[in-house]
Amino acid sequence: MTAWMYVITGALLALLVFVISRRMMGFTAQKPEDYEDGTPDFDIRKHLNGPMLCEGVIYGPTGRVSSRFVADFDCAWEGDRGSMKEHFVYDDGSTQQREWHLQLHDSGAIKATAEDVVGQGSGRQTGPTVLLNYRIRLPEGSGGHVLDTVDWMYLTPNGTIMNRSQFRKFGIKVAELVATMRPKDAA
Repeated sequence: MTAWMYVITGALLALLVFVISRRMMGFTAQKPEDYEDGTPDFDIRKHLNGPMLCEGVIYGPTGRVSSRFVADFDCAWEGDRGSMKEHFVYDDGSTQQREWHLQLHDSGAIKATAEDVVGQGSGRQTGPTVLLNYRIRLPEGSGGHVLDTVDWMYLTPNGTIMNRSQFRKFGIKVAELVATMRPKDAA
């Protein structure tokens, strides 16, 4: 075997290990079924309802914090249909308004839309977690890119929601968000 064959074989094996590890380990490998037996049960109609406070950080592609924010959420439900109005204030003084429209199905499946979401997001509430997958279009000031988003929310025993989202372009992680959400009266 020539030296080039060893290099090509090594590169292919490294690629194979990378692909397998992404599918079996790490943040994106989680599945709702992993949390079926967990408690407390996360019911978005109950736990994402009323005025809420959100605080978080956004990490850029190098893993360093690129932005910090606080946000006020106003969540309201009529049966299995809800809206979540969000007002963000970022560390640079800029602000952002967003509104989610959510629909919860009896199976726990969730459909979600927002003005900056391309198409419709989908997900599921299971045990103490909520998963949402969607494509988000960044504001023009941030490049206007469309990113694939994996958004997990984890309900803690005291009712605080921990949110972790990863944003990818062409399968490469370009940003990550970590935030807490809790009722305003508990803040």
